[in-house]
Amino acid sequence: MGSNNAAGYQLASGWPVMAVGGFNGTDPAPTLEQFQRYVAEKKIHYFIGTGMGGGGRNTGGSDEAAKIATWVQDNFTGTSVAGTTVFDLTQS
Repeated sequence: MGSNNAAGYQLASGWPVMAVGGFNGTDPAPTLEQFQRYVAEKKIHYFIGTGMGGGGRNTGGSDEAAKIATWVQDNFTGTSVAGTTVFDLTQS
C-alpha cells in the first residue's frame, strides 16, 4: 500500500512494483476491478502486505486500496517473509 512502501521494494529488488493507492494510499488507482483483471491476466504475481495495518485491512487510504487488500486477504493465503505478509496471487 502506497508508493513509499513500494519504492523500497523496487529499489532493493530491481523489479517493477505497482503501488496500490499512490504515494500515501489515498489515490484510487488501480480500482479493484483493474487489479482483479491484472491478477487474472498474470500481470501481478505477489501482493506485499506492508502498510495494511493491524489485521491487514486498514490501509489508511482510499476505499479502492482497502477493497483490494480485503479481496487479496479473502482469496489468497499469506506467508510471512521476514515479518512481512506476502500473498502469492497465482495460488488462489
